[in-house]
Amino acid sequence: MYLERGIALSPPSPSVAANARLDQGRCLATVVQAGEGRRVTPSLRDLLLASLKVGCLGFGGPAGQIALMHRVFVEEKRWIDEPRYLHALGFCTLLPGPEAQQLATYVGWSLRGTWGGLAAGLLFVLPGAALMFALSWLYAVHGETPLVAAAFDGVKAAVLALVLEAIVRLGRRALTGPADAIIAVAAFVALTVAGLPFPLVVLAAAAIGAIRGRPDVEEPAEAAPLPPKRRTLATILLWTVIWLAPLAASLVLLGGDHWLSRLGGVFAALAATSFGGAYALLAWLQQQAVETYGWLTTAQMVDGLGLAETTPGPLVLVNPFVGFMAGWNATGGGLGWAAAGSSMALWQTFAPSFLFIFAGAPYADALRRSRLARGALAGVMAAVLGVVAGLALWFGRQVLLPEGQGFDAGAAAVAVIAAIALMRFRANVVLVVAACAAAGVVRALLA
Repeated sequence: MYLERGIALSPPSPSVAANARLDQGRCLATVVQAGEGRRVTPSLRDLLLASLKVGCLGFGGPAGQIALMHRVFVEEKRWIDEPRYLHALGFCTLLPGPEAQQLATYVGWSLRGTWGGLAAGLLFVLPGAALMFALSWLYAVHGETPLVAAAFDGVKAAVLALVLEAIVRLGRRALTGPADAIIAVAAFVALTVAGLPFPLVVLAAAAIGAIRGRPDVEEPAEAAPLPPKRRTLATILLWTVIWLAPLAASLVLLGGDHWLSRLGGVFAALAATSFGGAYALLAWLQQQAVETYGWLTTAQMVDGLGLAETTPGPLVLVNPFVGFMAGWNATGGGLGWAAAGSSMALWQTFAPSFLFIFAGAPYADALRRSRLARGALAGVMAAVLGVVAGLALWFGRQVLLPEGQGFDAGAAAVAVIAAIALMRFRANVVLVVAACAAAGVVRALLA
């Protein structure tokens, strides 16, 4: 499964044997080094520094970020053993939201409890989020400058290539039989033709998959003891309040019809239903942000995705860009409201990950053993393939058939070259996006 995700993980070394056990709601990584068993638990400061490194260098999408965390936490620091790391990754794929950030949070929680989870999860996101805020402001102020606009024309072609690559990658994982193909086609038709809401499509696919079930259940080597139910319920209540507090404040102070309240509601719903990765989320985000509410234009949406591809951290950092542009456009260039929109989107996107990990990680073993849960995930993954195919169709129209200009052969050529570089030669994503932006500028200068 993990090789299909583009992650090269070597088998555990015979000289390294480790177990992770829950101790008062958290587990400590036990590492055997040089033949002598000793418990290795990093200080909070060391965990902060390592997490900051991951947050600043986390380019390349989920596959690159997961591989980077494996290199830092498993190979270099040896704070967590490989079986536990793979177990954490398997659990995070069952959750809605950004799985790489959830994996970072899980590792931090397993090493230093709640404070470790907060440190690792926040530092995974904050460097990229700060850079995205700065890029959003520069884009809002200078995005109409001719050469800047030309560069973004090239970036749009790169985005189309990235979406096509996502379809190929997802297809390898999701299509395991005729039933999966039927679910994928049905999801494509439901979202693209019938215009059904994304959460409804995902939930229907999950229900079908759960009924069908999955026989290939991976049994964990050891089941960890579960925490008291009262503690779990308290954790759920606390983090649900933390997650929804900004949205509740906006509803009370500004009312339900204010754009900021609606923005918070959309991103809260996305956080609860965004199974299958960032590209699946973008399908419904585009539907809501562009078509339903008109917070930003189609071109701005595609440009934001291009910016997100060039920053460290998860691809869903496009969400705070959408929030920034929503506030900027709604107030005629008000930086304060733009910052409020960006912050609301950022909070509603990433705060739920702490709820899911802190409340759900102690039950990860049981969830992995569940035939029902594995079947539901398989159904969702098949549906996501159809959802992303619909997104590719939408992107293709925007890039290759710009309104009033006919077919753009130059953009098509740039997209094809970018797709070959990504899929055939596995080129670095940031370099591909930068090269496409340069190609857009050259096209404009030669026109």
